[in-house]
Amino acid sequence: MSTGPGQQPVVALLLTPEMRAQMIPPEAEERLAAAATVRAPGPGELTADNLPRLLDGAVAALTGWGTPPIGDEVLAARPGLALVAHSAGSVRRLVPAAAIESGRIQVSHAAVNIAESVAEFVIAQCLSILREPHRHDSGMKAGEDWFELRRRCLGRLLGAQTVGIVGAGYVGRLVIRLFRAFGARILVSDPYLSAEKAAELGVERAGLDDLLGASDIVSLHAPALPETRHMIGAAQLARLRDGCLFINTARSALIDEAALLAALRTGRFTAALDVFDQEPLPADSPFRGLPNVVLSPHAAGHSADSHRRQGATTVDEICRFLAGEPLRHRVTPAMLATMA
Repeated sequence: MSTGPGQQPVVALLLTPEMRAQMIPPEAEERLAAAATVRAPGPGELTADNLPRLLDGAVAALTGWGTPPIGDEVLAARPGLALVAHSAGSVRRLVPAAAIESGRIQVSHAAVNIAESVAEFVIAQCLSILREPHRHDSGMKAGEDWFELRRRCLGRLLGAQTVGIVGAGYVGRLVIRLFRAFGARILVSDPYLSAEKAAELGVERAGLDDLLGASDIVSLHAPALPETRHMIGAAQLARLRDGCLFINTARSALIDEAALLAALRTGRFTAALDVFDQEPLPADSPFRGLPNVVLSPHAAGHSADSHRRQGATTVDEICRFLAGEPLRHRVTPAMLATMA
């Protein structure tokens, strides 16, 4: 990236001060400052109205949760802006798809780091629900008989389960890798998964209905697209095995939420739900009162370590761009059709 004599390129760091401290490790801040002049908003300054000023003269922007969309008008007035490096995953609402498809701007994202967090969260939910350590703990502290407690909470072995993965994208592939480490049989439903790739991943391809009926654990990792909206409704939920564990850490739009609530009220299966049609989940949501549901506040993709990795990955991308090196996590036009 060439600039005038003695000048460093300008990079707009479009995170709030609080988010910047959370996402960008000190060593990454140092690397970025050594490679560029960093312009960042102060408290309360990261707004749509201030975006043009923050981007003036910038060749790259580091964005994240809470960054206002960088629309066509802003891009048209700033021809020098060549890279948007997003420290989160989805870029759908951040940069116009046409600008990526035309090559007007390069975009990268940190979805790989979020995927790591989600994948571990899925495994944690499975192990917790299958083995019930919290019940062991409460029973021990309540003085329950040693042998009776062990008998009552015998649990199930993760490696003995058939696991159905819906969607084999970034997260799905990492989840598959972790489940494989336990020795589970894995079925995958994904229209874009080839037989060759399935063999490479060590999984079996299956249609959605067959997967739902054959799996002890079902975990959703498909993107929210018009064609995937409510892909799981009453008919699909009826196919779940009694005692199945159903996990959604992807998007609530994949499921007909009213149908899911009705199915859960039968008590036939357990669900671990991280995403909902309305977020935050209302205090009076009926999901809060169901004993066979484990709830979390859209937290699967969030951890202190993954946040720092996201920031470091994004800074790495900007430094590679400034050095004229290819991006490692570029969002290509071909990816847009199937991205969340």
